[in-house]
Amino acid sequence: MQAIVINRFGAPDVFELCDLPKPQAISGNIAIKVHATSVNPVDCKIRQGKLAAITADFPAVLHGDVSGVVESVGEGVSEFKVGDEVYACAGGVKGLGGALSEYMLADARLVAHKPKSLDLYQAAALPLVSITAWEALIERAQVSQGQQVLVHGVTGGVSHIAIQLAKWAGATVFATCSSEQKAEAAKRLGADHCIFYKDMEVQDYVAEYTDNLGFDVIFDTVGGENIAKCFQAAALNGTVISVSTRSQQDLSPMHAKGLTLHVVFMLIPMLHNIGRERHGAILRQVADLVDENKLKPLIDEQKFKIADIAQAHKHLESGAAIGKVIVTM
Repeated sequence: MQAIVINRFGAPDVFELCDLPKPQAISGNIAIKVHATSVNPVDCKIRQGKLAAITADFPAVLHGDVSGVVESVGEGVSEFKVGDEVYACAGGVKGLGGALSEYMLADARLVAHKPKSLDLYQAAALPLVSITAWEALIERAQVSQGQQVLVHGVTGGVSHIAIQLAKWAGATVFATCSSEQKAEAAKRLGADHCIFYKDMEVQDYVAEYTDNLGFDVIFDTVGGENIAKCFQAAALNGTVISVSTRSQQDLSPMHAKGLTLHVVFMLIPMLHNIGRERHGAILRQVADLVDENKLKPLIDEQKFKIADIAQAHKHLESGAAIGKVIVTM
């Protein structure tokens, strides 16, 4: 089969076309004929060499998100059959081949049938970001009716799902935005209030929107100095969840407020082969929500084919994308 690989770390132009053996389904796995994948920030970081410890051996096939059709089924797999349309985040890291190839071998525990109301192109937008947002808000923060939830980075992949899940859970959702265009997108996704963070200091929007009490739950996808701002904006005994915590922080504000900090690293089940069935279960629940019209992917208007993978990475890294960047085979 043909695949796009990297043989070294670097800029998007390090991608190369390569012939690799077509995978055959082994016990507990399925082989998927890849239709589409999406570009996630972790894919760019792996390509750049920033996450060398979790990168597959060269030639490495990147990208975890996949949508496609089951090509073959391994022994012991009963929930899928040849021809099923599926989606998953199932590889692109050490020990697991990625989706930038004609076929992808996937642990069946990580896979689910795609939402019936989406096509394979749209379904590719959902796996990594939905699992991450679900773990953050539903499992860790346990967002509930009546809470005030602040989501940072609203039109990013994880955040746009987080807005919808928080709303589904019954929260009042606040979203930080950098432009009117992104604010409009956030409101279409269900955000109740948009905060233009470039125009307001933290203490100002905490005062305006929470009467100085702070937000019950804050979801951070930005990291760095933004984590300190999350501590500042949180309510007493509030919860902060972050997916970007590779930084040093002063935890004194956490102690003063009795805060809880959760760090979500969605790749752990794939990297360590623990709890993989949980990811499949989350994707089944996500598919139900999508088919009930309670969740939808936000997809960037620019379309890319596999031959344009370098341009797709550049587009995501530029910060200009609104929603998920999809690449089709």
